[in-house]
Amino acid sequence: MYKVTIDKVTKEYENGTTFEDIAREYEDKYDAPIALVTSNGKIRELFKKVTRDCELKFITLKTETGRKTYQRSACMMFLKSVYDLYGNDAVNNCRIAFKVRNGLFIYPKNNAFPSGKDAAQNIKEHMKSLSDNKLPFMKKTYSLDDAIALFNERGMQDKTKLFKYRMSSTINLYEAGGYIDYYYGYMLPNAGYVKWFDLIPYEDGFMLMLPDKSEPTTVKPLIDSKKLYRTQRDAENWGETIGLETIGELNDKICENSITDLILVQEAEQERRIAEIAKEIVSRGGVKFVMIAGPSSSGKTSFSHRLSIQLRTLGKNPHPVALDNYFVNRENTPLDEHGNYNFEVLEAIDVKQFNEDMVKLLNGETVEIPSFNFKIGQREYHGDYMKLNPDDILVIEGIHGLNEKMSYALPSESKFKIYISALMNVNIDEHNRIPTTDGRLIRRLVRDARTRGSDAKRTIGMWYSVRKGEEENIFPFQEDADAMFNSAMVYELAMLKPFAEPLLFKIEKNEPEYYEAKRLLKFLNYFLSVPSESLPNNSLCREFVGGSCFNV
Repeated sequence: MYKVTIDKVTKEYENGTTFEDIAREYEDKYDAPIALVTSNGKIRELFKKVTRDCELKFITLKTETGRKTYQRSACMMFLKSVYDLYGNDAVNNCRIAFKVRNGLFIYPKNNAFPSGKDAAQNIKEHMKSLSDNKLPFMKKTYSLDDAIALFNERGMQDKTKLFKYRMSSTINLYEAGGYIDYYYGYMLPNAGYVKWFDLIPYEDGFMLMLPDKSEPTTVKPLIDSKKLYRTQRDAENWGETIGLETIGELNDKICENSITDLILVQEAEQERRIAEIAKEIVSRGGVKFVMIAGPSSSGKTSFSHRLSIQLRTLGKNPHPVALDNYFVNRENTPLDEHGNYNFEVLEAIDVKQFNEDMVKLLNGETVEIPSFNFKIGQREYHGDYMKLNPDDILVIEGIHGLNEKMSYALPSESKFKIYISALMNVNIDEHNRIPTTDGRLIRRLVRDARTRGSDAKRTIGMWYSVRKGEEENIFPFQEDADAMFNSAMVYELAMLKPFAEPLLFKIEKNEPEYYEAKRLLKFLNYFLSVPSESLPNNSLCREFVGGSCFNV
């Protein structure tokens, strides 16, 4: 018998009792299904057994860790269904690609299996049968050589390339009814836990619809975002064109000493896109305000500098304006539900003053542009006067740039809106995507440590509120953009790795940010490192690792 302590109450359980058995006793006390447990501070899957005295805490689907576990398990259900319905070659050519708002886009490569309404319905029905029958997800440890041999035999070359660079001598794989795959992260015990999902046809693939953590038992309709989809799909197609879609392929290029060429090609591709946007701005005629918005660590500042250079080549005279300079004074800043200053909401900006100043500029008047003193929390005026000449354009950067309420007084023909984000198109392998938020968080960890002296613990601790602000104030307006720019670089995580790892290792095991730090360290372990010396000094990545020629 083993002593198990939960909420300061200790009970005895027989050897071999699963965490799932214990969780069933407590599930009615929680407002969401239990997905995982922590045993003596270590995250454990529910099919694991009690093997010692321990203290347990439950992780529900209302947590980010629980939500990711649910999504991972749903993806395995999808892939198992493709395997059963269409065969091994079909599942090998199935790519779990990217999220479009609340949908996960999955598509068949090389037309390996059908898409469309009928296929979506067939796969969905098969997934439901797996859920109804509670198909177990079995975890098994293989030697590295055996795992590579297994995936070679099954034609999963993306995984054999990934494991080629793995330092550990063993690897954990998951099996479901004869289908075997590798997953980055934890799984639910069986398909019966995945009760809430939908699958709809979308373009040449499918949208897997899953609940979010705020309402983990509700599947909401797709928030269709055609522009965002197209931007991400273009990045996917570009990665396929250059032969770089997975971490294994990236590591191959690093070992082949071709990373410098890859950097130059990526930088040239980004410059081409920036030039296209600049030409579109100028071709419209009458554009005086370029409004740039995007989530945290998207590279907005470097992008605005590079866009300004391209505008100059077309005869325009751009001037940067930061919306942050129009913050209301600190005593007027709204408070969040915890009583802290909320700098993310529109009400934190003096929208009225901004519109009055911009309208005066548009009418040919001279305006004194403010600056915000963040140390004392006050807006100040230091004689920074501005008047718009015929070739002048204001390049305005801020999180509310796409919100029409931010610039309500300006004629639509005078504005050009740009949405920027780091939309990762490199996967771990074909079935394990890299969330855009992970890339941005690692960017921010490195930048905050370099420019603000913030440790990783603080940056991770703030990330929830940062994400919440993005969900409320940026993402709802992204489809209103006239152009979208993807600032992600296929090599950047390999370059950020040596900067991020020491910061993450500083977080102690007893700190609440430890689990996230450990997860990110495990993730970065997939990459070989890339030195930053060969990075051009105008690269967007320089905004994070340092050495930029711009004031970032």
